[in-house]
Amino acid sequence: MRTRAHQWTAGLAPRGALLVVAVAWLAGCAAPPPFQREAPLPPVPPAAVPDAAGTAIARAAQSLIGSPYRYGGAGPDAFDCSGLVSYVHGQLGYATPRTAAQQYAQAAPVPRADLQSGDLVFFSLNGNGVSHVGVYVGYGRFVHAPQSGGLVREAALDEDFFRERYAGGGRLYPPEAHPAPATPH
Repeated sequence: MRTRAHQWTAGLAPRGALLVVAVAWLAGCAAPPPFQREAPLPPVPPAAVPDAAGTAIARAAQSLIGSPYRYGGAGPDAFDCSGLVSYVHGQLGYATPRTAAQQYAQAAPVPRADLQSGDLVFFSLNGNGVSHVGVYVGYGRFVHAPQSGGLVREAALDEDFFRERYAGGGRLYPPEAHPAPATPH
């Protein structure tokens, strides 16, 4: 005579087999494993690898998003465009000229296609030479102090306003940078 427990487990055997078949069938409908390349990708050339100093400059600029604009402001509480550039470079020990036009004149030119985080982007807002600057942060975006009453913000190079007024890109940090003199303690 069979016990109740034995009868119960015997009834599970056909259900268990059915469950195994159902799982195997459903696995056949699952998504295939992710695509894998047959050969590894070639290494990225050194020029395309972001520079540590440039990345630090970009991050310092991004940390100031939301700070108020003030004409002649060079931080730490308010900024104009070139004051923002001078401030973030100074935080990392690099001296820069004070105005956007002077920064443009001193920067090593960088083609737009080769911009890296920390590079500068320059604009001619009034048609009389460079009058605005921002810190490039990657992916076609830059941080700048836009105008009176505004806040430091991020913008895109492809916005109509900036695309039409783009004057060029440049770099003020090493090897072209001019380290700030050490302050006596």
